[in-house]
Amino acid sequence: MGTLADLSHYIGGDLSISSTGGVAVATGTLRSQQRILRRLLTNPGDYIFEPDYGGGLPQWIGRTADLPKLRAVILGQMRLEPAVAQNPEPAITLATIPNSQGGGFAVGIRYTDAETGEPVALSFNVTA
Repeated sequence: MGTLADLSHYIGGDLSISSTGGVAVATGTLRSQQRILRRLLTNPGDYIFEPDYGGGLPQWIGRTADLPKLRAVILGQMRLEPAVAQNPEPAITLATIPNSQGGGFAVGIRYTDAETGEPVALSFNVTA
């Protein structure tokens, strides 16, 4: 069985172009990382045909930091993502970014890719 592919696109950016000038596709770990970012950074209700999709992390900017609750939201979304193996459970680290530096939080996720069985590290900031 071949691998599934998605268009290569990081949320908030443009589609990627392949070396031949067409639209690039993402497979393997790149695909899983893009899907995780899309899921976590999409607000519930933004996808009209899937109103419950998304973790809504941008909605947490400017709120009082409740890192245990935010970690639970991220873990719950990771459990819904087919690209993420459920065992071992993803490990999530969070840190607040002070308002003097733009505010928001830094996210670190270590998970196992369900397709390859390989460990993957993904880190990103959610800022205003």
